[in-house]
Amino acid sequence: MTPSRPGASESRQPYHHGDLRRSLVDAALALVAEEQDWGFSLREVARRAGVSHNAPYNHFADKRDLLGAVANAGYEALQSRLTVLAALTAAPDEALVAIGVGYIRFGLENPAHYRLMFGPELVAGSGGPPASLLEAAGGAKSVLAEVLLRGARAGVFKAAPDDEQALGILVLSSWAMVHGLTLLLMDRLAGSALPDSIPELVARTLVDGIRVR
Repeated sequence: MTPSRPGASESRQPYHHGDLRRSLVDAALALVAEEQDWGFSLREVARRAGVSHNAPYNHFADKRDLLGAVANAGYEALQSRLTVLAALTAAPDEALVAIGVGYIRFGLENPAHYRLMFGPELVAGSGGPPASLLEAAGGAKSVLAEVLLRGARAGVFKAAPDDEQALGILVLSSWAMVHGLTLLLMDRLAGSALPDSIPELVARTLVDGIRVR
């Protein structure tokens, strides 16, 4: 996409995009990655996408609606990454380590996007997360749930494969552990002398805690 020329009228930007909504989300994703913040305006997003400053309103009610789509895209990317990692090995314990490390690195690679996905920006004053956000987050969580179910069926993890409550606790505990470490590492609160392998070490600690002995 070609950005608008300096001084060009924004109202004359072309509408040649095959998927304007996707172009706007991509533009917002690029701004979040570059600025590590989401304080930009819809006008900036439109300028980056090379369209009229009114164009975003054809697809998004307001900036919060666009940020919701950006967060959803993050969950979809996370789900895709975890799915690939989970399929690299048939051993459920090693698969759990792989997706744990992949999850943490996903957050550390783009902290602003991660904070938007999990932060209060999209839930404040709305009575809870939007349904689309919950669905997208559930897709990412489903990869973790499938690995844990695989391990339960193989007799590797401490849960019966037909015990939904026990499996649910394993999912929540595993997610909380890697999410907490991700935030600690982002905020540099985990310590200053940690090895680069700390995500894997913590993931293996998680596995050791739920493995059948």
